[in-house]
Amino acid sequence: MLALLAALVSHDSLGTSATALASELANRLGCERVSIGFVEDRFTRVVAISHGAISTNTSEMLRVIGAAMDESIEQAATVVAPAPEDHVPRIVLAHEELLRHDGGMAITIPLVVAHQLVGAVLCQFRHVGPVVPAQLVEWEHAFALLGPVLHLMRRSERPWRKRLKDRLRHLYTDFQAPGRGHLRLGLGAALLGVVALGIIPMDFKVGGTARVEGAVQRVLVAPADGFISQSHVRPGDGVKAGQVLAELAGQDLQLERNKWSSELAQHENAYAAAMARADRTQLVISQARADEARAQLALVDEQLGRIRLEAPFDGVVIRGDLSQSLGAPVQRGDVLLTVAPRDRFRVIIEVDERDIAWIKVAQQGSLALSALPWDTLPLKVVRITPMASPMEGRNVFEVEANLESQPDTLRPGLQGVARISVGEAPVLWAWTHRLGEWLRLKAWGLWGG
Repeated sequence: MLALLAALVSHDSLGTSATALASELANRLGCERVSIGFVEDRFTRVVAISHGAISTNTSEMLRVIGAAMDESIEQAATVVAPAPEDHVPRIVLAHEELLRHDGGMAITIPLVVAHQLVGAVLCQFRHVGPVVPAQLVEWEHAFALLGPVLHLMRRSERPWRKRLKDRLRHLYTDFQAPGRGHLRLGLGAALLGVVALGIIPMDFKVGGTARVEGAVQRVLVAPADGFISQSHVRPGDGVKAGQVLAELAGQDLQLERNKWSSELAQHENAYAAAMARADRTQLVISQARADEARAQLALVDEQLGRIRLEAPFDGVVIRGDLSQSLGAPVQRGDVLLTVAPRDRFRVIIEVDERDIAWIKVAQQGSLALSALPWDTLPLKVVRITPMASPMEGRNVFEVEANLESQPDTLRPGLQGVARISVGEAPVLWAWTHRLGEWLRLKAWGLWGG
């Protein structure tokens, strides 16, 4: 066995290894010829012959040898021809045809791997002699050990298509076995379930993350350069229309008002003196300067009137905590506070670009907020933004929706998940369409068209 294994594993390919093994067997057993074959598409194909390579000139001989191997494999037993009188009778028609060409005696032993007949070894002797049962058993044991090694080498060299075909055939054979009734029942149930999933429609929904905003948001900005003097509210506080929310320091504006008020008095006095003197030139100059001072004074009065930031409507402060910035300088146009109505909201849904084609105005949906996970709020789509925005490595479209019911616990800034009903589709398609679209896009990127 060690010598046979050494001859088998001393080469890299199946053909040379099997030929070396056949030659070693012929030398040790005293055979005229040893042939090794494997089942290929239900028939045995000879892969090696001792002391020589297979050529096209030996096609008829290979056919007869393969038929003799098939005879042994189909009977799943060792076949000896001529058959000894004390052996179990076997069908030996193909062996007799082989002996008519070559004469002598032939012994074919099948190769078994994992309870599967994968090939056979045919030994031909020049002279007919007695067959010792014990010796025949030893040969069968030897080939039982050598067969798996040959089978693994053959399988590693086969194309992947044939390996897949063999695997599928093995699975089918195993599936048809008498003891596999539960497997057939389970597979049938699974197939029935897949068919049902491919037929039964479901309410198909798309959506994404959502946030609640005020239907109208008013931004209060600094009317002029100055400093924050007082803050009366913080984010979350409810406010009434006209309520003072914050105040800016007005000392600088008051000083500027005094300045222009003084200049206005001077120009008015100059205007009166020029009129008394009948000095028309000075009269016109004084009148123009007085008008300029009045305009500047009106501008300062307007700015003084706006240093008190008032709520434009009843609502709630959603942004701007000025209590931590008292005395801080601000510039004209700086955003200080944001006020939103308490009872009018809108929902902004971030829909992935792959799903935006399904969204239409007036479609119905539902919203589940993180603060209210057990209560869903009905909504209706009213607007779809025409341009996508990049967000966390993907493009999203903002879809605006109105809430059909607004609980008292609703607040601007709450976030959650919104789902919009876009129609009906089979359950299986709804679960797998994303994968199908990804595969289609990848295939188009690779091959185009």
